[in-house]
Amino acid sequence: MPPKDPAEVSVVVAGGGTAGHIEPAMNLADALRRRHPDITVTALGTPTGMENTLVPARGYELRHVPRVPLPRRPNLDLVRLPATLRGAVRAAGQVLDDVGADVVVGFGGYVSVPAYLAARRRKLPIVVHEANARPGVANRLGARLTPFVAVTARADDLRGARLIGIPLRRTISTLDRGATRAEARRHFGLEEDRPTLLVFGGSLGARRLNEAATGAAAALRAAGIQVLHSVGREHAESISVPAEPGQAPYVVVPYLERMDLAYAAADVALCRAGAMTCAELAAVGLPAVYVPLPIGNGEQRLNALPVVEAGGGIVVEDSTVSAAWIAENVVPLLGDPARVTAMGAAAAAHGRRDADEALVDLVLEAVASRPAGADHRSADDRSVGEK
Repeated sequence: MPPKDPAEVSVVVAGGGTAGHIEPAMNLADALRRRHPDITVTALGTPTGMENTLVPARGYELRHVPRVPLPRRPNLDLVRLPATLRGAVRAAGQVLDDVGADVVVGFGGYVSVPAYLAARRRKLPIVVHEANARPGVANRLGARLTPFVAVTARADDLRGARLIGIPLRRTISTLDRGATRAEARRHFGLEEDRPTLLVFGGSLGARRLNEAATGAAAALRAAGIQVLHSVGREHAESISVPAEPGQAPYVVVPYLERMDLAYAAADVALCRAGAMTCAELAAVGLPAVYVPLPIGNGEQRLNALPVVEAGGGIVVEDSTVSAAWIAENVVPLLGDPARVTAMGAAAAAHGRRDADEALVDLVLEAVASRPAGADHRSADDRSVGEK
């Protein structure tokens, strides 16, 4: 039989739980559809994750599998893990069978392990994408099952991985900040010619960044710096910075629906260092002051280090950032246009805008590696079903 027509391929993406897993999965789905409009893309997620909002909003089918927490230390969840995992693998396998999957693409998180194991039983190609500099448990496992592994940063633990970056939304990967700046500043009620600081801490906001930035409002205004500050929906009712006639605007919003316009409006960003944030800022050439979350396994600091080492940003510890620190460090930075321009150029040189297309190439390569006409279920599965 001839190789399968790419337009007839059925792709299952697994990456539920957090936006950091879901967003690149959806960006890959969009890129697959641009390349082959009739391709089938199905998302795997859990009944409780953010994917239940984000995936349907992007126009893709979402199928559920049970959530499988992977304990990092001995506890009751570890005792329950084998039974929980078996049930999740069965559920994932049922989805793969229902949609006639040709390939599974995992982005980490709770749903990826059952998806990887169900795909392996069916001898389906597996593609792993790791966004963080320090891979999680799910993708460490997945990378052992396939030669098709892509990474965003220096994930040295995943041997043979290809460095491609993170698939970005098209509105970000095609953004021309200079050409869009005037429109973006009008959109947010900012003045056209003032140096502009963008502050954001993710969809939920970041209390430390909120307190530091609003505390520095007077110092920023005194220097003629205007601010666009996304405080997070949970904090929106408790945070406001009153307008002062003749002073630089300080615009507070609960959430930024248009990150492309926010990036275009800004000269410098003050933000956390999630993998997607680092990738987007580098791609659009926006210098940033990164404040890594002081929890987890330190991956946010590792996410920011490559662009910082390239000259496109600064890292400051969460315990250090304060109103005084912003006045002493961010205000002088925004007052030095030549330095800001040089940092933006360094960030852009480090960033990748084409990761979505590179990952499409890898997915189609994985599909083509499968013997033509191969049955999508293993012999054991065809005879006795999932065990």
